[in-house]
Amino acid sequence: MKTVAVYPGSFDPPTYGHLDIIGRGSHVFSKVIVAVAFNIRKQTMFTPEERVGMLRTLTGPMGNVEVDAFDGLLADYAVAKGANVVLRGLRAVSDFEFEFQMAHVNRKLAPKLDTVIMMTGEKHIYISSSIVKEVARLRGKIDDMVPELVRDRVVAKIREQE
Repeated sequence: MKTVAVYPGSFDPPTYGHLDIIGRGSHVFSKVIVAVAFNIRKQTMFTPEERVGMLRTLTGPMGNVEVDAFDGLLADYAVAKGANVVLRGLRAVSDFEFEFQMAHVNRKLAPKLDTVIMMTGEKHIYISSSIVKEVARLRGKIDDMVPELVRDRVVAKIREQE
C-alpha cells in the first residue's frame, strides 16, 4: 500500500530539525509532501515561494519528497493530495498538547487521515525557526542550526531589513 504523508509547517526558515524529519519520513513513507503553509496573519521572513524554493533545493536528492505550498485547512489539502498521513515533529513535551489537539481536529475533518509524530533527533531538539531568526538578528552563529544555503539567505534578509 502506498502511504503518502504531508509534512506541514511554515518552514520560515527551514532548519536541520525540519530536514531530519523530512529525511526520516522519506524512509518510512512512499512519498512525503512538504507543505509550506501560507498564513497572512503570520509575519514571516521569507515569502512562501522563497521557502518552497529553499526546500526544493535542500530535498532535491530525496527522490520521494515533493515540496508544495498551501492555504486553508490542512485536512482539505491532505485529502486533495491523496495523503493518508500527517507527519509532525515533536521537540519537547510542551509541543505535545498542540500536536495532540491538531491530530484530533484533522481526524474529525478527514476521518481517514492519521497523524504520525516523529521525535526530533536529540541533536536538533533545541532548534526552531524562531530561534534561528532571533540568533541571526543578534549576530549569533546559526551554522549548526541551518544549512549554508539557508544561513546565507537569512543573513541577506536581515541586512535588507536594516
